Amino acid sequence: MTREVTLRRARLEEAAALAAISTRAFDGDAAAGPPGPGGPPGYASPGWQQQMMAVGRYHAILVDGALAGGAIVFGMGPGHYELGRLFLDPEWHGQGIGKQVMARLFADYPDAYRWTLDTPVWNRRTRHFYESLGFAAVGESRHLGGPDLVLYERRGGGTTPAH
Repeated sequence: MTREVTLRRARLEEAAALAAISTRAFDGDAAAGPPGPGGPPGYASPGWQQQMMAVGRYHAILVDGALAGGAIVFGMGPGHYELGRLFLDPEWHGQGIGKQVMARLFADYPDAYRWTLDTPVWNRRTRHFYESLGFAAVGESRHLGGPDLVLYERRGGGTTPAH
């Protein structure tokens, strides 16, 4: 069955629902082997979700018209975007929804020649997902008290800015 996947700007009144979906998504990563419970900063906080709506381009992910997740994109300079966060309710995992979301994001930012993101070293599921989309590991970042992260980059598309 084909699902209709759409993106639109997240709304302030959706912050609590997005925090709940984010909590289910990141807590659901327990099967991927995290060193302990939890998720990235603010993942369970409606206030954090609202703050990100103000500072980033926070996209609500809708599946068949129902709120199913979120994607936060930050402009890092001409043609460079960072995927700050992507989460999808676990009920939609493994159905190709994430790949559809990423295809829509790539289409929504036609000037992008460079995408960057990070994901925990231990999370093989998300690493495989991003690699399947053409992202390549370009380094690691170690955080005192936080997870070690793999830094990813995807180049291509868009127009390389003039130097």
